[in-house]
Amino acid sequence: MKHRPIKLYLSLGILGIVLLITVLGPLIGPDPTFINPNLPTVGPSMGHPFGTDELGRDLFSRLAVGGQISLMIGLATALVAVVIGTAYGTLAAFFEGRSLDTLMMRVLDVLYSLPSVMIVILFTLFMNKTMAHVALSLTHLGFPDLRGLMNITGLVLALALFSWPDTARIIRGQVLSLKREEFVEAYYSLGGKPLRLVFSHFIPNLTALIILTATITVPRAILTESTLSFIGLGVSPPYSSWGTMINSGWQMIRIAPHLILLPGFFLFITMVALNLLGDSLKELLEPKSA
Repeated sequence: MKHRPIKLYLSLGILGIVLLITVLGPLIGPDPTFINPNLPTVGPSMGHPFGTDELGRDLFSRLAVGGQISLMIGLATALVAVVIGTAYGTLAAFFEGRSLDTLMMRVLDVLYSLPSVMIVILFTLFMNKTMAHVALSLTHLGFPDLRGLMNITGLVLALALFSWPDTARIIRGQVLSLKREEFVEAYYSLGGKPLRLVFSHFIPNLTALIILTATITVPRAILTESTLSFIGLGVSPPYSSWGTMINSGWQMIRIAPHLILLPGFFLFITMVALNLLGDSLKELLEPKSA
């Protein structure tokens, strides 16, 4: 019991430092897009505390901006997965024992049986092409170039594709448990409607579980995005993430190892902190044994 607050405070402390750097980095550091051909791959200095990359851009500012993109993708994926998974799991629970519930559970079984990484890669390729066409069409209509933003949107949808089934299965089990509570029978006896029951009673009781599933989804999404970006299928210019920075640094690991070590370190400590946070919340939300 005494170790729980330590893990929680440690994870919150690490995340606080990472968030502070990602928010303040672009404000206090040099322009991350400024190219200085006279300072390629230099080490730490007063003007560039983390050094520069192969194009002479300030690495501290680029790490901050890359962290913003990585964290945004993780949070957006978790949000989409939680919304879809909660709605899907709740609907399946309401049709417990019927053919619709059986069909919905078989769909989840099919998704679980697929090689998730391979399907995410294929779906990412499809979404990248689709979003590129959408961005091009919007450009012809007078909108600014949105290819980078559309690429991130497609990436979030691809990552959410295999993130929501876990949430759906967990939520379904909890809703089935809530349906057997006495307050549900009393609610129906007073003429209550199912939809209002979900929003007035079930969702408040599911809030803690939803937060827990989100904390599990965020690090998984960030790590998958970094993997996709490392192989060139993730975030595309003008945006960059820790994964794209690791990809660029890998090509120059012998000349300038800090280009891969620094984004890798930030990715590592963020994964550790998010997993510690998830473990801490799971322990705190577990029913305490007598």
